[in-house]
Amino acid sequence: MNSPADFSPELQHHLNGSSPTPHWGVIQAQGEDAANFLHNQLSNDVLLLPVGQSRLAAFCSAKGRMQASFILVKTAPDTVLLVLSLDLLAQTLKRLSMFVLRAKVKMSDATGQWQLHGLMGDSARAAVGQAAPWQTTNQDGAHAVALYPAVLGESQISRALWIAPVGQALPAGADVPTDVWSWSEVMSGVTLVSQPVFEAFVPQMLNYESVGGVNFKKGCYPGQEVVARSQFRGTLKRRTALVHSPVALAAGQDIFTPADPEQPCATVVLCSARPDGQGFNALISGTTESLQTGWRVGSSEGDALALLPLPYPLLADI
Repeated sequence: MNSPADFSPELQHHLNGSSPTPHWGVIQAQGEDAANFLHNQLSNDVLLLPVGQSRLAAFCSAKGRMQASFILVKTAPDTVLLVLSLDLLAQTLKRLSMFVLRAKVKMSDATGQWQLHGLMGDSARAAVGQAAPWQTTNQDGAHAVALYPAVLGESQISRALWIAPVGQALPAGADVPTDVWSWSEVMSGVTLVSQPVFEAFVPQMLNYESVGGVNFKKGCYPGQEVVARSQFRGTLKRRTALVHSPVALAAGQDIFTPADPEQPCATVVLCSARPDGQGFNALISGTTESLQTGWRVGSSEGDALALLPLPYPLLADI
């Protein structure tokens, strides 16, 4: 795997700056019960989240399957923003609204009110410094959320999500192409659920317990028993891995292994072309057994996928 110094000067330029994120949208929860309501619906603690700070969280079915996931930001004591995949926004907003009942909270699509940009390299460091993932800085109504870096060999590219009211000037820096940002998302090992993988995974299958997306000490939420049982009873049999592929892959696509050629063993979560033209990188969630026997595209005799190190350690089953 190349380090940043191995890439062309043109790509070097694109690893510093900002990129729009048109594939993401924003749901706003507003009202005196907003934090408590979301706390009872999501996999992470929202009630004790300080104003101005962020967390990763999943919204699950009763069977623990992820119907959406969010980077959430508490912008005020009575307001929380939920950044999610745009292709899931309408149905997620509808489903969350079904559970409001008597809670004093209003759920709305706030995508048109906020700018979302991904920051990379020097631009990310200028916004969040050396902050750990999910730590957030705030200035003039804008929020910069530190994300997991994109790891390239021994090097790392800093990343952050910038959220600001429409009309506010962007942070200084060059324009990063959206496909380069998408590739950095893959290389960070952390992604949000999209429509092609709706209800395909419990949070641990996307390594969410290892990247701060699940709180096992908070109270109940939909699917909580399944999520907890997967962790504490050692029943988790799937993990997400980072791979290099010689061919393009699509989210939701089946992956196979020669050890069991009759049925798929893994599912593509996200794939993006390498900016240097050297194939593709992808996040794939598959059985832990098949990780040892090798993954193939299309069939057990298809193109082989090469495993790459994740940018973070996986927590062991408890």
